[in-house]
Amino acid sequence: MAEVQAVKDPDTIRLVGHLLARRHGQQMADIWNIGINLALRISDLLSIKFSDIEEDRLNLREQKTGKYASIQLNPKALQIIHRIREEHPSHIYLFQSYRNRQAINQAPRPLTRRAVSKAFGSIGEELRLPLGTHSMRKTRGYHLYQSTRDIARVMKMLRHSSEGVTLRYIGITQEEVDKDFKELEL
Repeated sequence: MAEVQAVKDPDTIRLVGHLLARRHGQQMADIWNIGINLALRISDLLSIKFSDIEEDRLNLREQKTGKYASIQLNPKALQIIHRIREEHPSHIYLFQSYRNRQAINQAPRPLTRRAVSKAFGSIGEELRLPLGTHSMRKTRGYHLYQSTRDIARVMKMLRHSSEGVTLRYIGITQEEVDKDFKELEL
């Protein structure tokens, strides 16, 4: 699997969402837009049930780590969630698979990681970006770090236990750290 990166340009973030909607449907664009606002791993994002959302808070246990996450939903995420709920009132999952006609008599299930990865990968190829499902989480971490310069805050949001892991994860290079030292004179 190729290494994916954070999307560092805000215009490109919006372009990815637009292209996902145009090429792969609104559901893929919704995954992108909610994903960059929640910074969850794709497995956790796709497993969100409407019952996990209480007013303006998402509560879930992360599949990979078993850690409990309680996330305050921002207005953009809430707007998308409310629209999806209104459009699909009988759905159990936020990103429920509804295109598979063979699934009519089967239990509801969320979209697959593979479907999302394929859609994101095709947009990444089109834009010549290393884009994948982890790009959402990395993008959120990168932009929080750029706006706060508080690595501890980013670590807490991503639920990481090491600064080094977090810096590598969000794509902060030694070159950028050197630039910060050079440009900030006290």
